[in-house]
Amino acid sequence: MKPTIAHIGVAVEDVDTALRFYRDVLQVPTRGPEEADGARIVHLDFGGSEVELLEPLEADSPIGRFLARRGPGIHHVCYRVPDLDAALAACTAQGYTLIDAAPRIGAGGCRIAFVHPKSTNGILIELTE
Repeated sequence: MKPTIAHIGVAVEDVDTALRFYRDVLQVPTRGPEEADGARIVHLDFGGSEVELLEPLEADSPIGRFLARRGPGIHHVCYRVPDLDAALAACTAQGYTLIDAAPRIGAGGCRIAFVHPKSTNGILIELTE
């Protein structure tokens, strides 16, 4: 299995407002909401990959801080890899800065880990299986 795009996380101030475009104009199937990592998350199914709309539950959550600094927009890109532990080991061996040195449970009960944007050309990268 080769890596694929699992989802693109989009920080929004209000999920319900942002959802109207995807649901009412594009008619994209949705799943959720659910809560994880201090955010209310709605998943939009684009046939093999998703867009996650991420609304902060608190101002000091990761999404809340992102919105305060940068405003709404793309927060991260998540890649699905065949072996998360091996991918993290390769990141460490090659000098990439990990936010999560070990996998943790994220939205949907999936194992995830983040790679710091300072070592990935400014893009926050999430890895999942």
